Amino acid sequence: MIRSKRNLLQASDAPTTLSASNPAKLLREQIRAGRHITVTTGLAPGHLQANLVILPADWAEEFVSFCVANPKPCPLIGRSEPGDPTLPGLGRDIDVRSDLPRYRVFRDGAAVSEETDITSLWRDDLVAFALGCSYSFEAALLDAGVPIRHIEQGKKVCTYRTALETVPAGRFHGRMVVSMRNFTVPNAIRAIEITSRFPRVHGAPIHFGDPAAIGIADIDKPEFGGEPDIRPGEVPLFWALRGHTAGGDRSRQATVLHHPQGRAHAGHRPIERGIPRSLMQARDRLFGLRIRIRE
Repeated sequence: MIRSKRNLLQASDAPTTLSASNPAKLLREQIRAGRHITVTTGLAPGHLQANLVILPADWAEEFVSFCVANPKPCPLIGRSEPGDPTLPGLGRDIDVRSDLPRYRVFRDGAAVSEETDITSLWRDDLVAFALGCSYSFEAALLDAGVPIRHIEQGKKVCTYRTALETVPAGRFHGRMVVSMRNFTVPNAIRAIEITSRFPRVHGAPIHFGDPAAIGIADIDKPEFGGEPDIRPGEVPLFWALRGHTAGGDRSRQATVLHHPQGRAHAGHRPIERGIPRSLMQARDRLFGLRIRIRE
């Protein structure tokens, strides 16, 4: 398994300026060349962003079944052919082996190395999956005048483990992880309405209000991400983010979903597919890559 390393914003990092003609492609090129190592928030607006999962082919159909059974946390929007590191259905010139700035390699659930390119680890039996990501709808909220606190404060979105079980499929099972954004009541209603138009990037929230109702013991202590700033009169909304999954008998040999924000920033690459104007524009986000590597 491989996932992205913690993003390190160095003093020498300069803001990325993208070409208006094809900002997603240019950003991928800059990442591939090592010239962009930070998050992609606000870059290449209007392009859908995804989380990435890469698994051996003999796990692929079970993972598809898991996504079909759990469309809110795992909205599957694309997959590659075995051994093919590209996703031509989502964009030209996508290479999942080099389009993230840093990767973390796992074997049997344990981190063994960190890489900037995983071409040497690629195998003919690996399959890449793209899952829609909730950061894609944040630009739509901002365009509608709905402020987002973690963006205003330059923080990562708060993320929590819940007591909600995903629907098992083959070797995949686990509890759901959610992201939280808090709003005034009028803006919460607008946020629900707007995000419901984006079913391929998690859609509407699965819960609002009392966090204990979904098994979150302390909303002030997210497992991943930034620190919450919920003010009087505001309501927390929770979006399905992923299943905190494992494969097999608790072996965690097939952890399959994007890296929890907060332990390590996910690598990032926008997918080169525009969102219909009727659904507003989506903002790119960083996304994670995990690959299960077996001997």
